[in-house]
Amino acid sequence: MRVTDIFARDGATFSFEFFPPRTAEALEELFTHIARLATLQPSFVSVTYGAGGSTRQLTQALVLRIKSQTTLDPVPHLTCVGHCRADIQNILTHYAQANVSNILALGGDPPRNIAGYDRSRDDFQHAIDLVKFIRAFNEGGGHPDRRGFGIGAAGFPEGHPATPNRLLEMDYLKAKVDAGVDYICTQLFFDNHDFHDFRERCELAGIRVPIVAGIMPVTSRSGMKRMAELALGARYPAKLLRAVERCGDDAEAVRQVGVLWATEQCRDLLQNAVRGIHFYTLNQSQAVLEIYRNLGGAIAGSRAAIPQAGG
Repeated sequence: MRVTDIFARDGATFSFEFFPPRTAEALEELFTHIARLATLQPSFVSVTYGAGGSTRQLTQALVLRIKSQTTLDPVPHLTCVGHCRADIQNILTHYAQANVSNILALGGDPPRNIAGYDRSRDDFQHAIDLVKFIRAFNEGGGHPDRRGFGIGAAGFPEGHPATPNRLLEMDYLKAKVDAGVDYICTQLFFDNHDFHDFRERCELAGIRVPIVAGIMPVTSRSGMKRMAELALGARYPAKLLRAVERCGDDAEAVRQVGVLWATEQCRDLLQNAVRGIHFYTLNQSQAVLEIYRNLGGAIAGSRAAIPQAGG
């Protein structure tokens, strides 16, 4: 289902992100978790494209398996880096033939396995170039749905790492929306004030498409360190750090703190009419299942009433 139709159907969307495993055993384990999460009836699920261009073929295989073997709507990530126009044309055609309805268009990271990679030679320099190409593909009638692919883009509540000028950041995001983006999915964040401020700045910039909040429950100290190193939205509030510190060496206590923190983030977001919550699952199901249970009827209630258009 095209993402615009999903937002029209669901008062608030709930979605999950997976990454493609590298082994057959890990893939089967992932599908065990997908089956558990499918019982929650997510609005859609997304599949990452691999940091630095790795796992690209695995992404397509996972997307097509989800499409053919489950009732879930998969949204594949697609990045600019390392692709020529013919590559992207072929990928879009492949997805269109499989009736995949939506694409998340991203800039992407340089390949980690190629030293001195020259980004300037890529056909697509920025995510907006990819958005425009997908829109042209849509207008060319390459998709069974005459409207073509729904298009998503990334948002950065804590600021885009490559654009320290926050005013310019909004200009770039507005340009992507004007080029054809249907919704924005944010990077993970741990302080809801960052999201609320980001959403308000989008409104001031004239961005009216739905904005989905990216949530990742902390499950371990090591996971927190990895997120901080990746710098993809890992500004940990002092209150969260203090709660984790109180756990000492009790790994299960750390996990419970993370689930509770994410639960309260979601509760606040739903109370403030968020258009969607996207869970970064790390290919696990338990934390998300617990968050759903903690929220109780809040999720059902959020899906009962469709808010006004906008962020």
